[in-house]
Amino acid sequence: MPIGRVGRPGLVGTMARTAVVAGTATAVSGNVQRRQMGRQDAKNQAAYEAEQVDVNAAQMAAMQQQMAQMQAQQAAAPAPAVGGISDDVMTKLTQLAELKNAGVLSEEEFAAAKAKLLGV
Repeated sequence: MPIGRVGRPGLVGTMARTAVVAGTATAVSGNVQRRQMGRQDAKNQAAYEAEQVDVNAAQMAAMQQQMAQMQAQQAAAPAPAVGGISDDVMTKLTQLAELKNAGVLSEEEFAAAKAKLLGV
């Protein structure tokens, strides 16, 4: 029967056991750290995406408000009459015609006033 040590391990055995324990602890610690970093990255990504959704929604609301204002301005602006003559100019031409028909304006005065209104 061979003679061997019985009881506690020797120096080499103790060092081997210590290396195994340290290696396992390092591996476990690295995995925990990577998992925590992954979770933090996922949280940061989710927060970033939520922020982008909020920014996009705000931009979309601002654009819709601008469109509504532009449409309101277009609806409120008087549309030019046929031939590019506004309602105001048409009203003044009608008044000039009435004055001419009443004999207040002569044909030449009417023509001059009409040319002035039309910018001719």
